[in-house]
Amino acid sequence: MLGSGYDFGYSWPWTRGHLIVLAVFGPLALVAWRRGWRRWITLGAGVVALWGLVGSLVVHQVLLFNKPIAMPTPAFLPSGSGRVLDLGAGSGRSTLMVLLARPQATVTAFDLYGRDYYGIDDNTPARLMANARVAGVASRVDVTVGDMRDLPFEPATFDAAVSAFAIDHLSADGVRTTLGEAARVLKPRGQFLLLVLHVDGWIRVAFPSLHGHGYFAHSPAPERWRSALAGAGFEIVAEGRQPGTLYVLGEKRSAPADVGAK
Repeated sequence: MLGSGYDFGYSWPWTRGHLIVLAVFGPLALVAWRRGWRRWITLGAGVVALWGLVGSLVVHQVLLFNKPIAMPTPAFLPSGSGRVLDLGAGSGRSTLMVLLARPQATVTAFDLYGRDYYGIDDNTPARLMANARVAGVASRVDVTVGDMRDLPFEPATFDAAVSAFAIDHLSADGVRTTLGEAARVLKPRGQFLLLVLHVDGWIRVAFPSLHGHGYFAHSPAPERWRSALAGAGFEIVAEGRQPGTLYVLGEKRSAPADVGAK
C-alpha cells in the first residue's frame, strides 16, 4: 500500500513486478561489470534493471495505482450531489474518485466481484468498503453485485454514472450493450463519465506489452469511444487525457434513443 492506507489489491506483477526485475538484473549488471564479463551482458542487464526502476516509478508516482483516481474534469456532476452508478467498480478507485471530488454525492458500486479476474486479487465488496472507510466516505456508498451488461435497476434511477478501465475489457457487442444499459438507467440529461486505457508514452514504458484494455487496437481510441457513446444516446460534452487515461464525458439526450430498452 506504500503508506497510503488504501489496499486496492492489484496483483504483484502490476505493483511489484518492476521492482523484482530491478532486484534481479541490477545486481547482475554490477557483477558483470566488476568481473569484466562481456560488455553486452553488462549493458543488457543494466538496461533491463533501469527499465524496472523507471517502470516502478511510473506505476507508483505517475499512474498512482495505490491512490483513488483523480477526477479528470470539473464538468462531471458540477452540483456536487446526486446518485451515481460506478460500473465495474472493482476495489474502489473510481468510486472514491466520485465520493472525494463530489462530497454530497452517493455511489452505487457495481461489479461482478469474484466471477472473473481483472488484475485485482480477492476482488470483493469488502475490499471496496475497507477503502471507503479509509477515505471516510463509507456512509455514502453501497455495493451491488452483477453484470453491467444487464443492470438490475429501473429506468431513470441515477443522476450520473462512471466507469473506469472496465468497459474496455468487453467485446464490441458487450460495449454496445453496457452503454445502452447505462443510458437506460440514467435520468434525462444524466451524465456518463467513461475512463479507458490511453496507450501513451507512460503506458508504453511501464507495460510494453499489455493484454486487454484494447492495448493493440488499431482504431484511434477517442473516435472509437465518442462513436460508441453517441450510438448509445449520449451527447459528448468533454474529453481529454490524464497519464495512461482517456476520458470522455457524455450527457444523455432529453429524448432518449431506443437503445438498451428492456
